[in-house]
Amino acid sequence: MKHRIIALRKALGLNQTEFAKQLGMRGTALSMVEVGKNPLTSKNIKLICMIFNVNEAWLRTGCGEMFNPKTPYYEKEFFDIYQSLLPETRKALLEFARSMLVTQQKLQE
Repeated sequence: MKHRIIALRKALGLNQTEFAKQLGMRGTALSMVEVGKNPLTSKNIKLICMIFNVNEAWLRTGCGEMFNPKTPYYEKEFFDIYQSLLPETRKALLEFARSMLVTQQKLQE
């Protein structure tokens, strides 16, 4: 995976510090991933895929395309906003989204 992280970062035109900052990591932590001393956490894999629109299968295994097809702008904006929220606010937003989904499912029955 370390080679794919480097390839992704270069494809995005980001240095280690810039890439790590977007993930809420330190540059040194990313450096340790890129040299193979530390693995990426599942959370960081999910963040990379969400923030940079990366194909998770590609990131984990190398299969498929590096990037997912383009997502609508509002989805990117939503994730950008989510990333800037405090953990308590993220939890409240997730609970609200779950309740909206339940309501939607009931309306579709």
